[in-house]
Amino acid sequence: MRKIAAIISCLALLGACAEHDPILPGERTPIFTGNDFKMLDSNVPNLPDEIAKITPADCPYTQDSENVIWDGDRKIFSGFPTKNSVASKQTPVCSGNYVYAGLTTGELVKVNPKNRKIIWIADIFRASNMTGGASILDIIAPIVVRGNAVYAGGLGDAFCRIDATSGAIKWCDWIGTAVPFIVSENIAFVVGTDDYLYAIRTSDGAVYWRTAIETQSAPIYADKIITVGRQQINAETGEIITK
Repeated sequence: MRKIAAIISCLALLGACAEHDPILPGERTPIFTGNDFKMLDSNVPNLPDEIAKITPADCPYTQDSENVIWDGDRKIFSGFPTKNSVASKQTPVCSGNYVYAGLTTGELVKVNPKNRKIIWIADIFRASNMTGGASILDIIAPIVVRGNAVYAGGLGDAFCRIDATSGAIKWCDWIGTAVPFIVSENIAFVVGTDDYLYAIRTSDGAVYWRTAIETQSAPIYADKIITVGRQQINAETGEIITK
């Protein structure tokens, strides 16, 4: 049924659909194996004093609001535009010989810009957000590539670790995010759209702790303290130090 619907949709758009469109026919694999993330309610072990900021490689590619990635005036990827999205500027990330981009359809795509081949596409949204017809699924927080792991979060209530080679989902938590997050080898600090700061174990997505915050802004880490807006939070315990 999905394949037939996709074909009809393409015909209706007078050939606008191509093999590079992200919403492909066929079965989609649910990204969540359970109903929620695993809460550890424990301190974060072995925190470093500093977490080095990951600086992306120079990336000459651009992305427009209709999910098209450009190399100058040459299209290297054409996705479906969406009517329901937020005003933001998506920026592709380059790593190795590939480009990673988050789409307003709630998908993360890896593309070879030389031949325009799609390497993989991963869903970064909770399936229940697809009901109702007016969901906002944009991936607007900057994507982070660390080693062979890609971290991405969006407005579709999902923050995920993806295998950079295969595109396989390692884990996803029911956490939406709209601002930059912090990722080290063992820990990720993510400001959620539900006004919580989360400390996430990167090996399996388990949550050490979560703490209510006053504002959704990019977290800053220094000396085992996280600053979010005007609040300072103990990165080990999640306790508020100052407001």
